[in-house]
Amino acid sequence: MQPRALLICLAALGSTTGLAQAADTPEPGDVETTEKTQAKQQTPPATESAFTADNPFAQPSGLAFQAPAFDTIDDADFMPAIDEGMRRQARQITAIAQNEAAPTFENTIVALEKSGRLLERTTNVFHALTGADTNDALQHVEQVEAPRLAAHQDGIYLNSALFKRVARLYEQRDSLDLSAEAQRLLRHYYKTFVHRGAKLSDADQAQLREINKQLSSLATEFTQKLLAANKAQAPIFKHAKALEGLSESDIAAAKRSAADNDQEDAYRLALQNTTQQPPLADLKNRETRKTLFQASWTRTAQGGDEDTRDVIETMAGLRADKAALLGYDTYADYKLYDQMARTPQTALGFMHRLAKPAVERANAEAADLQAEIEADDKSFKLEPWDWNYYAEKLRKKRYDLDQAAVKPYFALDNVLQKGVFYAAHQLYGLTFKERKDLPVYQPDVRVFTVYDADGSELGLFYADYFKRENKRGGAWMSSLVGQSTLFGTKPVIYNVCNFAKPAPGEPALLGYDDVITMFHEFGHALHGFFANTTYPTLSGTATPRDFVEFPSQFNEHWAMAPQVFDHYALHYKTGAPMPETLKTKLKAARDFNQGYRMTELISAALLDMAWHTISAGAANKDTAIFQKRALKSANIYLPHKVPPRYSSSYFQHIWGNGYAAGYYAYLWTQMLADNGFEWFKAHGGLTRDNGDRFRRMILSIGNTRDLHDAYLAWLGHDPTVGPMLEYRGLADEQPFDDRHEENRAAPHNNADDTTTTAGTASTKDDATPKP
Repeated sequence: MQPRALLICLAALGSTTGLAQAADTPEPGDVETTEKTQAKQQTPPATESAFTADNPFAQPSGLAFQAPAFDTIDDADFMPAIDEGMRRQARQITAIAQNEAAPTFENTIVALEKSGRLLERTTNVFHALTGADTNDALQHVEQVEAPRLAAHQDGIYLNSALFKRVARLYEQRDSLDLSAEAQRLLRHYYKTFVHRGAKLSDADQAQLREINKQLSSLATEFTQKLLAANKAQAPIFKHAKALEGLSESDIAAAKRSAADNDQEDAYRLALQNTTQQPPLADLKNRETRKTLFQASWTRTAQGGDEDTRDVIETMAGLRADKAALLGYDTYADYKLYDQMARTPQTALGFMHRLAKPAVERANAEAADLQAEIEADDKSFKLEPWDWNYYAEKLRKKRYDLDQAAVKPYFALDNVLQKGVFYAAHQLYGLTFKERKDLPVYQPDVRVFTVYDADGSELGLFYADYFKRENKRGGAWMSSLVGQSTLFGTKPVIYNVCNFAKPAPGEPALLGYDDVITMFHEFGHALHGFFANTTYPTLSGTATPRDFVEFPSQFNEHWAMAPQVFDHYALHYKTGAPMPETLKTKLKAARDFNQGYRMTELISAALLDMAWHTISAGAANKDTAIFQKRALKSANIYLPHKVPPRYSSSYFQHIWGNGYAAGYYAYLWTQMLADNGFEWFKAHGGLTRDNGDRFRRMILSIGNTRDLHDAYLAWLGHDPTVGPMLEYRGLADEQPFDDRHEENRAAPHNNADDTTTTAGTASTKDDATPKP
């Protein structure tokens, strides 16, 4: 996925334009030309309803920051606007490619940056809605437009006349007297054109176009099947007794969920994207636990309409074919060419070094849980559906910590305004003001104006936190409007989560993991808000996958910083701070179960790499067998203890969210983030000076410079895995001496390091989202 179309943790149709776009001024080349051949190749067929001047996307929104006028947007507006957007950009591309004047940075590269603005503002809103508030009409548009958009992308990157102009500029780059950012943008375009097939023969380009169309359609099909499976496979229980152990509010929510799905006098447990499900920690009835786990594990592998196995097997094969066509050994090689890790071997070596201590700890934890089962006068062997229940019992025993006692101190609004926003104020001087005058796409969505330390307006923040049946699982960040000084646009950013919605009149109380999710996603938002670049293609979160999760995971650390924690962890009824005894127990228990958590995450990342290191022609026809063999060969196969965080058939990150061969990035960026937090602690912690330095050297630069060099300049040394293991209580499993080269990050090759990834930021438990 290309930078500005990225939905970190949310790629619905894949890349929309692949080129930077911005707010409207008269569009260059938006006229008919005599050279129409290549434009016709990109132009989609006419749609049922024509694009008219009163379409809400025809002009930039007149609202603050060009925020979408959701109250004027209808589902029927999208297809005409997307198709017209492609037609207009096709004409613009033809005008650039056929320009008789010699290529210059302005008439070629900047012109590319300015192209496709109608398409971008339409697809930005479209992606937001298909991820967070979809319906049958929007899903139909997805299905129709996915192959069209893929063909449109290819019509740009495989335009030989256009590539000749870009290549000529690239050859002359050292004599063009360009700024450092402009030089990087030029390198970005040249490398991206080559990477997308500009140097292939006509026959190979034709094959590539067909592969890209198929992959785009299949990614949409996968996402829609998974959404349907999450809804259809949620287990139904006839009696409340089956849910013994859940809180009264959770049982009431299960009953409402059943009623909302035409199941009266029943109870329904909704599924989230991950393998393990939150209720498994509390459900006392083992058969209920098993039913819920199996519903999750098999949701997309039951042979019905929601089965995704054929889809992913086809996608894996097509990706391998695409990589081979482009001269790479595997799709992972193709994807990692511009990432910080650079090669699959580096990423795999990094994960294998983490796997050994994680598995050793997970096996020790499993032995403790088996002992807990036997102490409970039970004789069964530990299974995945037992793990969280007995882990929670053991946590209570060891630390005297009851999660039910913690939640009253994590009221959502307190966490947001007195925690997440407060930390941003302490570090960067930001302030926030909620506003009710802007339309939203769903009544639960809240909007805030974000003010910089000097009082100037920085952008808009949309918060969409509650789970809905028509919302994709997980959590993510993306932009409705991107930052660019070239066009004078400021960011309009949204965070999406899937927290349980309380009953009317009741407060939304979060678990500790939900608190971390909020800090994580807002870390992505800060990365977008602080963007300070000229060209939108290099702005904000448009960085490698294995860098883009660094600011978000770094921001998680502030959730437990005493100055921040004490400000938001207040009882929702009394306003009293969390008692010191409970706070101490919560902190002490943070390392608990980390072997499981790390092992399930590493398993998923290794599974991702296994799918994307197959060779072209090495077809796989059995997902279950492939998954088992992949995990066994990585020495991380623990089927009766620790299943992967995502099984292959519902691994949204890699089949629908742009994280193919990139899920390792969550682990890689944990290393970056934990080393970074160590730097903060050594230099005074939560201070404006530290925050401003981090903003200036990391958060504001987007992808305008080599990011390894930027990180090194900020941190002062290469990152090591030591802090990462230390923060997860795993350092004792396998001591790491950071002086040894094998425990450092891989050497960096910064030759022409330009990257093309993100535009959306993570999803937690999904997409970009968090892992």
